[in-house]
Amino acid sequence: MGTASDLRASAAGKPARASSVTILLRLEGLTVALLTAAFYARTGASWWLFAALWIAPDLSMLGYLASPCRGARIYNAFHIYLLPGILAFVALLARIQGLLLPIALIWANHIGIDRALGYGFKYAEGFAFTHLGRIRR
Repeated sequence: MGTASDLRASAAGKPARASSVTILLRLEGLTVALLTAAFYARTGASWWLFAALWIAPDLSMLGYLASPCRGARIYNAFHIYLLPGILAFVALLARIQGLLLPIALIWANHIGIDRALGYGFKYAEGFAFTHLGRIRR
């Protein structure tokens, strides 16, 4: 969603408009997902590790058990490229790439796939309200 009026329209049950910005953000997520998968393959790390850890960022949804606002904050903290980016930077800088770099790539891949599918940053109104539009069932 690009504006507050889009959020209000979405909250009222009206469909959010599909804009070129939303499409670009989703394509950006797909690009990140493809690149991180390719880089992960080059690390030589196990694909079993990839499969096992790929869902880990979604454990942040447990924050919704406390409240929608707290859930959105916790979910967003684990679904921003900043943290896996810092982890990858530290792994490369400290030359301890063996486990940290693959974890960072898995994490960024998860975020990229989420964005490509339309699962963006959450608003306090509830899980379905994202910066990419309202998630429909």
